Amino acid sequence: MKSFDIVTLTVNPSVDKSTHFSGLVAEQKIRCATPLFDAGGGGINVSKAIARLHGNSLAIFTSGGPVGEMLKDLVEKEKIESEIIKTKALTRESFVAVDDHTNSQYRFGFSGDVLSESEIQKILETVSNLKSKFLVASGSLNEGLSSDFYQKVAEIAKASNSKLIVDTSGEALQKVLETGAYLIKPNVGELAKLVGAERLEMEEVNEAAKKIIAQGGAEIVVVSLGPQGAVLVTKDEYEYVPAPNVAKKSTVGAGDSMVGGMVWALSQNKNLKEVIRWGVACGSAATMNEGTQLFKYEDANRLFEWLKSK
Repeated sequence: MKSFDIVTLTVNPSVDKSTHFSGLVAEQKIRCATPLFDAGGGGINVSKAIARLHGNSLAIFTSGGPVGEMLKDLVEKEKIESEIIKTKALTRESFVAVDDHTNSQYRFGFSGDVLSESEIQKILETVSNLKSKFLVASGSLNEGLSSDFYQKVAEIAKASNSKLIVDTSGEALQKVLETGAYLIKPNVGELAKLVGAERLEMEEVNEAAKKIIAQGGAEIVVVSLGPQGAVLVTKDEYEYVPAPNVAKKSTVGAGDSMVGGMVWALSQNKNLKEVIRWGVACGSAATMNEGTQLFKYEDANRLFEWLKSK
């Protein structure tokens, strides 16, 4: 069994295209700038974030068709070690376009094609055959993939003593809580759904997160507050970190960058105060870059140094 400090899993990756245009007019041909291409999908973005922090991870992801080949090449360019599950289902694409007249960003995403039962089993077998300190399951699920898929991954992680970090939403996340994870990262709206509330005020977030922890759903709950920052909750700790004020160009990949910063910090044995600050620093730094580029190390490091006193 191969051993890695960090393994990321992306069952529904994408090739992300980003471009600029000037003026959105219905029924007229919109001229776009030469597109940029990036490897995308939750787990892949987490691995990219870890690489930007000079860390290492193994990225497990599916790949199908010509777009899948492009994805493979893009991951290789990031110098990320990978384990690829070939599929008949074609790898999806996503598209991000910025209108230079208004600076408005438009994001278009496609659902992933249906995976065969043998392909699903191959993914689970691949995860089972790898031992890691931290296993990150992140991103959306393909069309037709059962909502208990990440729960099966959680069961594998529990059997191999891997610390599972999950970043997904809806029923897929709810199912994971039945088995338990090491860390989950819902936003406030998602946290409310997890505890059966219509909405949560800021002062109710700590109690809601502690309810999940007390029920064995997770050891650490990190709640993303968007431009307000984030909170980290354990059974004994509550840590709020404000988001630094930065010039925002794109929010694509900010959440994945946050997860990448946190899991990298955990792998470096940093304390939880540092873990949440690295997460907020990386997530905020990602918004400073256009399209789907994630963040630059120097930006994340500078923001982390600023956050150390917060």
